[in-house]
Amino acid sequence: QVQLVESGGGLVQPGGSLRLSCAASGSIFSFNVMGWYRQAPGKQRELVAAINVGDSTNYADSVKGRFTVSRDNAKKTVYLQMNTLKPEDTAGYSCNARRGGSLFSPPGPYWGQGTQVTVSS
Repeated sequence: QVQLVESGGGLVQPGGSLRLSCAASGSIFSFNVMGWYRQAPGKQRELVAAINVGDSTNYADSVKGRFTVSRDNAKKTVYLQMNTLKPEDTAGYSCNARRGGSLFSPPGPYWGQGTQVTVSS
């Protein structure tokens, strides 16, 4: 049974930073790609960032240069460091994992419960 548990969301002012964590119940070596998705009210879910076992990454254009995705295989955890946050980054953020595919594939079948990020003054 795969479990992904996110943490680190919250309320932050514009220009601030947050770090999200996604802890997996088992080894993350079995997941070729792990990613972060977000969905704001009234909008479609979108890929924010993804990382594969080779540590190659893929980012949404809107977060390039501000967000960094990383993985710690020993800690079975994937991180999303979010800097220079903007109000438009406000959304529910979810961790996703897939065993096949590539950085550009649709999300896999494994999801965390999500964590809310609100950027507001």
